[in-house]
Amino acid sequence: MLASLQSWLRSKSLWPPRLRQQVTRTGLAYTATLLIVALIAFLSANNLMFLILAAMLATFMISGFISKLSLAGLELELFLPQHISARRKVRAGVRLKNTKRWIPSFSIHLEGVAESGFDTILYFPVLPGGATVEEAVDVYFARRGAQKERTFQFSTRFPFGFAERREMITARHEILVYPCLDPQPGFESLLASVTGELETLQRGRGHDFYRIRPYEALESARHVDWKATAHTRDLQVREYVREQERSVLIYLDLDIPFDADEWFESAIECAAFLAYHLSLGETRVRLKTQEFDVTLPEPGDIYTILKYLALVSPMRGKLPEGPDEAASFQIVFSAHPGRMSALGWGKAEGAGARVLGRNAWDPGTETFE
Repeated sequence: MLASLQSWLRSKSLWPPRLRQQVTRTGLAYTATLLIVALIAFLSANNLMFLILAAMLATFMISGFISKLSLAGLELELFLPQHISARRKVRAGVRLKNTKRWIPSFSIHLEGVAESGFDTILYFPVLPGGATVEEAVDVYFARRGAQKERTFQFSTRFPFGFAERREMITARHEILVYPCLDPQPGFESLLASVTGELETLQRGRGHDFYRIRPYEALESARHVDWKATAHTRDLQVREYVREQERSVLIYLDLDIPFDADEWFESAIECAAFLAYHLSLGETRVRLKTQEFDVTLPEPGDIYTILKYLALVSPMRGKLPEGPDEAASFQIVFSAHPGRMSALGWGKAEGAGARVLGRNAWDPGTETFE
């Protein structure tokens, strides 16, 4: 019956879900008992019943005052790591301080609301006056971008559980969330394909010896190592490392159709995934769009790229430009691959290229096309 009464109150908008004080089932039962005692007292004119009624009313009022006092003077600090990526849990620190010098707070619940990234409920049985406690928690952000406001809620049912009192606290310092760096369907196979092709392109006629390998059809005979051939009785070829460093140019086309927002988010995550993992090796990575152009390791670093990808948005109507270098391996993300090919992207001779359109990967499989 009490649950039905609570549902009826909410359905009639007489009990807003974000009300600072919400009456519990215990509180409803106590209120019903108080009304019965009041009715008996007035009908019987019995002084003892009036004393009992007065004591019950005083208890109810004191309960509300003490619960409000428990939540007063609480301060919260959330310590986050410097680098956060979407859809990946990271450890953070929570510091809760009771600024009331002499008065303790009892039975405090702390939880995050409104995409705060904090989905854990912490419970503090008692927080002495002037005390500070710290807890380690996991935070999780579902999407990339700047998070400027995070809302947290304190609540308590102390001392008698008649009502749950709530207080909201909003933190307003900005947090930047990078795109998700975890592998999505097709990303790892693309990375392996690009890495393998870069390794193949790295072979050549330089000054540093690379390896001896079996002869392949149509290769020039001048590279044959005759001593190794005589030893193995099969044609063997000497390889040397090319003098130029490995270089990858990632181009993200910001001019997308209105129905390609989901693909655009996936392309951003793929670009971030490739840039991050390629930067871990000895590869020069350059990210370019219609409005941005940076190369790492200098003048930028990988976090320069990730910060940009965390905030980038479509620029419809801003046409892309053609390539300005031919020595880098090109990875192009565009909703208009035909237009990019016409501009000269994906045609770098001897460097390799990928032009990835809206059908480049199938989200339902692990196969990259």
